[in-house]
Amino acid sequence: MVDSLVIGIIGVQGAVEEHFLMMQHLIDEYGSDFSISARIIRKAKDFEEVDGVIIPGGESTTISQMLKKKLLFNPLEQRIKDHSICVMGTCAGCVLLAKQVVGAPKDLSLLYAMDMEVKRNAFGRQRESFERFIDIKGIGKLFPAVFIRAPVITKVWESCQILARSDDAIVMAEDNTFLGVSFHPELTKDLRVHNYFLSKVEKQKS
Repeated sequence: MVDSLVIGIIGVQGAVEEHFLMMQHLIDEYGSDFSISARIIRKAKDFEEVDGVIIPGGESTTISQMLKKKLLFNPLEQRIKDHSICVMGTCAGCVLLAKQVVGAPKDLSLLYAMDMEVKRNAFGRQRESFERFIDIKGIGKLFPAVFIRAPVITKVWESCQILARSDDAIVMAEDNTFLGVSFHPELTKDLRVHNYFLSKVEKQKS
């Protein structure tokens, strides 16, 4: 039985506060079962105290550069290599978790966590953003997914499993303790994607 879980949100760019609030809502809903806490990661030592990490959306190249500038990239990369942490990447965060990126710029640094290939901005520019109900394996009724300059997972291999598609495009996948989400679950009121991630963290720690 897990007594406590600590979830960290990478605080360098993107919808940091929105993810933090989603975790607070989960804490309010499930906090009576076991202790859950959330914190924003801004220093390398913060990785020593978390069981799971969320990488928010934003601009993937900028996030990777800022992670390196703030000395956050290497400690996160090491915990991923050690398989001692669960990580969910949304939108740009999904890109960073991939092992391959179509047409990747030279200044994009990947975490090489998931056996998948990703194409950035595959759904078009900001003005082409949209919301669509999608079927996500294992979470029940259709989920209201918000796509904003979203990437697409173009292929998966080995242990990486497809969890959701939008039409024919793969938009959510998992690879052991890692979860890649091309849309923005934090911009909805639906807690199920975050709860799914939380269940992965709980399982990994137990």
